[in-house]
Amino acid sequence: MLTTDLRSFTQAADVLGLTQAAVSLKVSRLERALNRRLLNRTPRSIQLSPDGEAFLPRARTLLAAQQLALVEVAHTSRKLRLGISDHVAGPELPGVLEKIKSYDPGLTISVRVGASSELLAEYDREEIDVAIVRSEKNRRDAEPLFEDRYGWFASLSLRTRGEPMPLITVDDACGIRSNAIRLLAQDGIEWADSFIGGGVSTALYAAAAGIGVAPLPIRLASSRLIDVGERFQLPPLPNVEMVMCSRHMDAHTRESLRILAGAFRGISLTHLA
Repeated sequence: MLTTDLRSFTQAADVLGLTQAAVSLKVSRLERALNRRLLNRTPRSIQLSPDGEAFLPRARTLLAAQQLALVEVAHTSRKLRLGISDHVAGPELPGVLEKIKSYDPGLTISVRVGASSELLAEYDREEIDVAIVRSEKNRRDAEPLFEDRYGWFASLSLRTRGEPMPLITVDDACGIRSNAIRLLAQDGIEWADSFIGGGVSTALYAAAAGIGVAPLPIRLASSRLIDVGERFQLPPLPNVEMVMCSRHMDAHTRESLRILAGAFRGISLTHLA
């Protein structure tokens, strides 16, 4: 099931802690046991065959029942307090969380979306168990997930008319804002705040309304926005590494976190393709 979700033997192997050959062998053995081809393989992608489409829901039901039985026998209720950076939580997030629940129905998940700095502080105070945030060089407890590419996004209708560049940012304390302002200052580009706060989704709406330019991950930019960096001669924004900080947990929860990390890596690779 991981192979079909992530569309890659390599990514599934990474999540499961196996080699690509081992994952491929397991799938081949299952196909031989069923006497059915479950996956159509090409050099660029993996897709479910018609038999695979029919088999997958039944396989999910079987695995979910197994997980639920283990939880009920153990009489334990497991919880995962998850913090996700506003710059990571895109439209794919509900699907990612649904995927985790399908693999581990005994896990109760609560999600907090916020600024990376705030989430790391909550993680250090043990108020959340996992933080998926922007990388900080002084931390050694972080697992690399992916690098986000950034651009300067605005509506096609935006006109500056020689005035300071109107800047849209998520928060006063946002690290992306600080980096953007530093780069503008280095290039001697005048700017002025046109919108602050409300999270990334609100910044997207503000940019689409034509009131300013927002430094945002390319994968989150809507079809109503364009990258105006070259048009306004703005400095290139560096890639931002996203990481996952997590505590020691039971084996079942650790497995769910590996799937979570693999899902985010898969989303990033999809947008880089």
